[in-house]
Amino acid sequence: MVSASEQVMSNMSLGLLAKAGDLRRRVLFTLLILLVCRFGAYLPLPGIDAEVFYQSFAGNQRSIIGLFNMFSGGAVGRMAIFALGIMPYISASIVVQLMSAVIPEWKSLKEEGEGGRLRLGQYARRLTIVIGSLQGFGVATGLLAAEGVVFFPRLFFILTTVATLLAGSILLMWLGEQISAMGVGNGTSLIIFSGIVAEFPDAVLGVLELSRQGSISGFAVLTSFMMLVFAICFVVFMERSQRRLLVQYPRRQVGAREMLQSQSSHLPLKVNMSGVIPPIFASALLLLPATVSSLSVRADGSSAYLGVFNTIAVMLTPGHLLYSLVYVGLISFFCFFYTAFVFDPNNVAKQLKKSGGFIPGVRPGEKTASYIDYVLTRITVLGALYISGVCLLPEFLVSWVEVPFYFGGTAMLIIVSVTMDTVAQVQGHLFSYQYEGLINRTKLRDVWK
Repeated sequence: MVSASEQVMSNMSLGLLAKAGDLRRRVLFTLLILLVCRFGAYLPLPGIDAEVFYQSFAGNQRSIIGLFNMFSGGAVGRMAIFALGIMPYISASIVVQLMSAVIPEWKSLKEEGEGGRLRLGQYARRLTIVIGSLQGFGVATGLLAAEGVVFFPRLFFILTTVATLLAGSILLMWLGEQISAMGVGNGTSLIIFSGIVAEFPDAVLGVLELSRQGSISGFAVLTSFMMLVFAICFVVFMERSQRRLLVQYPRRQVGAREMLQSQSSHLPLKVNMSGVIPPIFASALLLLPATVSSLSVRADGSSAYLGVFNTIAVMLTPGHLLYSLVYVGLISFFCFFYTAFVFDPNNVAKQLKKSGGFIPGVRPGEKTASYIDYVLTRITVLGALYISGVCLLPEFLVSWVEVPFYFGGTAMLIIVSVTMDTVAQVQGHLFSYQYEGLINRTKLRDVWK
């Protein structure tokens, strides 16, 4: 006899989207919010000459500015009101999560549950205002240092630019939270995802045009695209990879006479437990030297700090060896840090012991926690190597093909991971809709009987 869950899965299709009213509303709401985000990426800042700025930006797309532009969905290239993107909020979240592992009061808040997480979220929002203000001031100072870009008075331009960019970043943060609460998928990831996807077709057409003109060989372009397709397939394979630990449950007695047989299940441990968080966090931290460097620029273009921050910012530009080494180090750190943040082996061991489950050959309690931590550490090393390799491969392709834009492995990882996560959430809503319908039909059939 086919079980209820198997019947639901066999009848599931995306055609149910037209019938599942709640899911349809969530999808439409998400698309509407993303449309608003794209609209804000085309509204230019007041007081700047867009043509002069674009000419100065065109020659720096493969630098750290290209990384800014990628995360902002092309808003930096247009110097739009969403030029800061959602990166100030991501940077603030990094600091809050790091401090929650160090400050005892914040650590206790993290363990309190939903209420504690809301408090930490408030701290992240307040810190977003500080970081966004500093980055907005850095952008304003950098624009003033460029010749012929700004036609507003200096003080007035700084005030309006900081206020506008900060408001845009806070609005994006709020829109991302609305998507997570009332839409489908993770709002922050989807906003970054939509910006990358929206700019990707123009970038591909630009490379094809350069190939037609002879600036780039057709063989190099074809090889790059083939390697990119292979990398995407590899990312999908690794994102679905798991290490399953066998968990055994002993025989249990239910009632006076009934005895349940021993059962077994699996504890799945993903190879990439941290998802896209490590490359996003690593990229956010790599943007900080450029922000500090822009803060140290005077109006005449000279540095206020003897070029120290400028030198660091240049060395941490995509294509440099130091950038690759620091990038890999930050990715590896955040892989272990975020995995420890979202998965606690001690808590899992306690839950298994409470429910009577055990891993064959391992004693319940501390031994089980140590064994899970040992396995998790080994697969996290593999996950860190996988993410580092995926994120660095496009860096070498960009340097080899000499494409006129920045496209890193972080963008590719975000595209694949966010797509898989969003599709999984849509399927989960469809499953719930089908399951509720199956229960209602079963109840109706029982009433008629």
